[in-house]
Amino acid sequence: MTHLFYVWFLTSLVLLITSFIVPGFQVTGFGVALIASVLIGILNIFLRPILLFLTFPINLLTLGLFTFVVNAIVLKITAFIIKGFEIKTWTAAIIGAVLIAIIQALIFLVF
Repeated sequence: MTHLFYVWFLTSLVLLITSFIVPGFQVTGFGVALIASVLIGILNIFLRPILLFLTFPINLLTLGLFTFVVNAIVLKITAFIIKGFEIKTWTAAIIGAVLIAIIQALIFLVF
């Protein structure tokens, strides 16, 4: 159970770090990041597999790189639902998705 809170905290931290780096990707505070990370997790459980299934042919053609676009869609949906979490452009969403994946991999590698 503590592992779940640990991952939740680190994911929220990654969202904040991304908001400082990517222009157009804004998180107003750590509380908003906590709520956004929960919603992203829920959408990753229920919506992301459907999106990956539907986009399988293009994902196959791009050798998996289209997965970042699917992650960007999840981020944009989260930003649409949560006040205080805003992604202004699709470019910011895609760059944010790539950066979140890289930062999360580095942080989880260290911890």
